[in-house]
Amino acid sequence: MAGSFVRQYLKDTLKAIEAIPLEKVETAIEWFRQARAAGRQIFVCGNGGSAANASHFACEVAKGASFGRPARFRMLALTDSITTITAYSNDVGYELAFLEQLKNFAQPGDIVIGLSGSGNSMSVVRAIEYANSIGCRTITLSGHDGGRLAPLGQLSIHIPANHIGHSEEAQLAVLHMISYYFMEESWDKAPGW
Repeated sequence: MAGSFVRQYLKDTLKAIEAIPLEKVETAIEWFRQARAAGRQIFVCGNGGSAANASHFACEVAKGASFGRPARFRMLALTDSITTITAYSNDVGYELAFLEQLKNFAQPGDIVIGLSGSGNSMSVVRAIEYANSIGCRTITLSGHDGGRLAPLGQLSIHIPANHIGHSEEAQLAVLHMISYYFMEESWDKAPGW
């Protein structure tokens, strides 16, 4: 019984990963390259499993794709300051927890990435709305039908998986494609270096 569940789960996860729009991931990589060259900041946010993916991604880019390299990424996960998140959640409302952090740090031309398995996480939606309003570049990763989030992303990477687990696994695959591109990049062959 467990064996058939495991095989079906893997099959559905692979189907979600195969649905990743690779040309959009390539565009995201180019945006990251441009942000690094211009010294722009990159912010990422999400809730639950997407929050874990956001933190993991920020670490890979800020450390793995930056340590010992002639140019470094300036990247932060808005999910990582638990005191700030809980203060805004308690005193103002959770839907503003990422948006208010962006008001402190984001500037036009920075990149803001919103992750949501459902596409309807209001804290992420509000952050992307704000980022768009001040002239940031926005990237959204969403599952299901894209929800409210997908149409907001200037670069929308929508993976039509209706299961949160499969959506988050495909999301992580996208984030690994971006981070490992830069971690495995050859500096002697990279354009402009």
